Order: sequence, then C-alpha cells, then structure tokens
Amino acid sequence: FCSVRVSQATTIVFSLGILSCRRFRCRRTMTAPEMRWRAGGARERAPALAALTASPFAANPWRACRGRATRVKKGARIAVTATAGGGDTDFARLETLLAADNQLEAVALAKSSSSLRAFGNGRGVPKRSYTLEELRLNKIDTREFLAPEDSTLDDVRNKLQLAALAGAGAAYATHAIPTMTLVGNMIGLAFLLTADQVANAGGFEALAVDSIARVVSPTYAKRVALHEAGHFLVAYLTGFLPKSYTLSSLDAFMTTRRLNVQAGTTFCDAAFQEEISSGRLKSSSLDVYACVALAGVATEWLRFGRAEGGLADIMQLDNLMRGLGFTQKKADDEVRFAVLNTVTLLRTHRAVHDRLSKAMMERQSVSQCIRVIEGGIDDKDLLAGESSTESY
Repeated sequence: FCSVRVSQATTIVFSLGILSCRRFRCRRTMTAPEMRWRAGGARERAPALAALTASPFAANPWRACRGRATRVKKGARIAVTATAGGGDTDFARLETLLAADNQLEAVALAKSSSSLRAFGNGRGVPKRSYTLEELRLNKIDTREFLAPEDSTLDDVRNKLQLAALAGAGAAYATHAIPTMTLVGNMIGLAFLLTADQVANAGGFEALAVDSIARVVSPTYAKRVALHEAGHFLVAYLTGFLPKSYTLSSLDAFMTTRRLNVQAGTTFCDAAFQEEISSGRLKSSSLDVYACVALAGVATEWLRFGRAEGGLADIMQLDNLMRGLGFTQKKADDEVRFAVLNTVTLLRTHRAVHDRLSKAMMERQSVSQCIRVIEGGIDDKDLLAGESSTESY
C-alpha cells in the first residue's frame, strides 16, 4: 500500500516538474519575440514585428482600445434613452447591452448617461511632448517601468523543477517506481506537453502554473486583480468601455472553453477596429490605446515597485506604432505621454482602484464595477477632454 502511494505521489510531482520546464513569460498568450520599450535612453529592441493589419489585436485577449471621438458606419442608427439621473436604470441597461455584445449602443449610453459622468472624463495630463527629466520629476523610474519580468511564475516553475528532480531521484533510489515505468512516464508527459504547445499554445501549462502560483504565492492573486483593475479603470476614465474581464487562467477557461486564453480585460472596440480597417487612426484613439496598454504595468510598478505581467501589452503597443511607421522620436513622445498620463490617473484614483480590484475579485459584473468607479470619484477630478481629429 505504501509503495503504491509513493509511486502515485512521485508521478504527480514529476508531472508538475515537467510542466515547469516550458516557458510562459506573461499572463497573456504571447508568440512574438520579447521586446522592452523604455521611456527613453538605450533600448533593447526585438526584430521588427509584423506590419499593421486590419485587425492587429486578434491575438490579444484584452484587445485594443479606441478614442472618445469615433466614426460609425454611414446610416448606422443608435437609439439610446438615458434619463437625467437615470441611476439604476442606466446601469441595468448597460449590463443588458454588454451581455448582448451591442457595443455601439453601450458606448452611446455611457456617453449620454448622467449616471456615468466619469466615462471619458478622467483628469490626466495635457497631450504634449515630455522629457525624461519631467518624468523623473514625477518620480517615474524610466529604467524599470517598462521592463516587466514575471518572477513569481518563474519561481513557481523553478520550485516545480526541483520537486520533480527530488521526486524522480527518490523514486529511483527507493525503487518505488520501476525504472522502465519512470522512463515511460517521462516520454508520455513529454508527448502530452508537446501536444499542448501545438494544439493550445501551451494553454494547459499556463493554466497549471497560474493555478499553483495562487496557492504558493500570497500576493499573486492580488497582483493580477490590481493589474486588470488598472486596465479597467484607466480605460473607463479615458473613454474606452470595458466589456468583460477574467482574473485567472481558470476563469478564462471556464468563460471561453479555450485553454490558450489568459486573465485579461476585453473592451467595446468596434469603432476602434473600424478606424484601423479604414487606415486612418485618430491621434486621440492612439493616446487612449497607449494608456490602456500601459495601465497594467503602471499599476504593478506603483504598487509593488516593479511589474511582472504586461509584456504582451507593451508588445502590442510597439506593434501598432511600428505598423503606423512612427519614427523613434514620435514613438518616444507617445510612450512618455502615455506613461505620465496613466500614472497620474492611477495615483489620483488610488482608493477607487483598490475598491474596484476588490469588486473584481468578488466577480461583480461590469456594470457593478463601473458603479464602484462612479461612486468613488469626486467631480473635481473629472475634466471633459477634447478629441483630436489628427489621423495617422
């Protein structure tokens, strides 16, 4: 009986160790080479990414964002009724529209409802070119801000590798598992993991490592929740309506029934996608996209001193600017503005951010999360902005 139990335990430990041998560098599926944008100075650049296509965000679970000024198709009609002080009625209507994936009406409601006064009206910094010195004066470390390293998941993998080696060694030394059985387990697991990489882009491995990290790391779940709440909050304040969110690989799998989707936030991006398809992207749309892309990294840097997740978000931003043919100077200006604006919004609304992350961990609906934002923001921190008509 004891021999059988040792055999089973060793097989499980060895299986987890095999899982840890594969690399999954961020909380979202990432297939492009690693690159790190820095707000200035020396850069570590990856080979040029693919040129901008009609839908450059297809591989990104949290997708892209759009500006407050959007074009809709000619002839399209949006019928939205928003009563003054609509209160619960507008929140309920918004939840219905989001559930039906009626993005244009949901965005129109958010813009017209007096209950959603913070939508697109976050008070950030003026849009202009900023220097590195100005970022430093705002206590932003440009050397570390955009260089996320997922040390928590790396630590989990390393521990699983050690556990696997110890388990295999113990099994061999005590003969708890026959040598041929041990070799057979190794071959079988290697085949399964290879199949997972081919069929699911490593989705099963990501799900396993993410789930284990939530058990062994006391701060990992909170970090992910704050990261996604950062995306949610900055998007809402800059005029990009959140549609749904997940906070773990398991949640994402239960929602989509696909293994290669990680924790993330999705948005109502129909109008943004139309701009991309038309080949004319407004500067205001790019500004919002850049801020939302960097919000998760900014959150972790502000709360924990460094970022672990968000590398794929940075790569998507780099991909977009490369596709638009940005010069290095123009890209620097865009990134510096987005960094300063995003950090300013997150610092100003820190208390709201905390309450939002708590609501998301309690799995409240998108409309309930928006209610948390609206209930915690003072009118003095809101400023209606003007959208630029410049296109790229």
